[in-house]
Amino acid sequence: MSRIGKKYITIPDGVKLTMNARQVVIHGPKGQLEVDLPSNIEVILEDNLIKVKARNHQRQTNALHGLVRSLLFNAVFGVNQGYKKTLKLHGTGYRVATKGKNLQLSVGYSHPVDYAPPAGVDIKIEGNNTIVITGIDKQQVGQVAANIRKIKPPDAYKGKGIRYDDEQVKTKPGKTTSS
Repeated sequence: MSRIGKKYITIPDGVKLTMNARQVVIHGPKGQLEVDLPSNIEVILEDNLIKVKARNHQRQTNALHGLVRSLLFNAVFGVNQGYKKTLKLHGTGYRVATKGKNLQLSVGYSHPVDYAPPAGVDIKIEGNNTIVITGIDKQQVGQVAANIRKIKPPDAYKGKGIRYDDEQVKTKPGKTTSS
């Protein structure tokens, strides 16, 4: 049995759950998310608790047991509080600006790079080198942050590029001449 799947999820005030045949719809102050359920996983709603139960104890079912519990927890947290990722631009002349809803990144290329965020994700600019990505879907917020970081990942020798706010980049020493 999955250790994560055994844990209960408490539903905070202001969050409502609607259960269909193979889907759980979660409504909250920030929005609505849907979680699809596999056929061998059952979700039980009692008072303010969500219990995830596996119908059999096969290896695949046990893996899905923990996965579904994590997806439900992330959805409940997302519609209640939301998720946030922060990216920083490090490098001389590296800056970001908004162009309508799109981002315009100047990160050392011969041209500015435009990035259009998907629906459901909000992007704010703080200063000219900090990007704050917020949304209710944890997976989508993380994917948008990864896509923006992929435009110019941190360089291993100088440390220049786009990195997460809490990311430590270990720089390598350059070549040395032998005498």
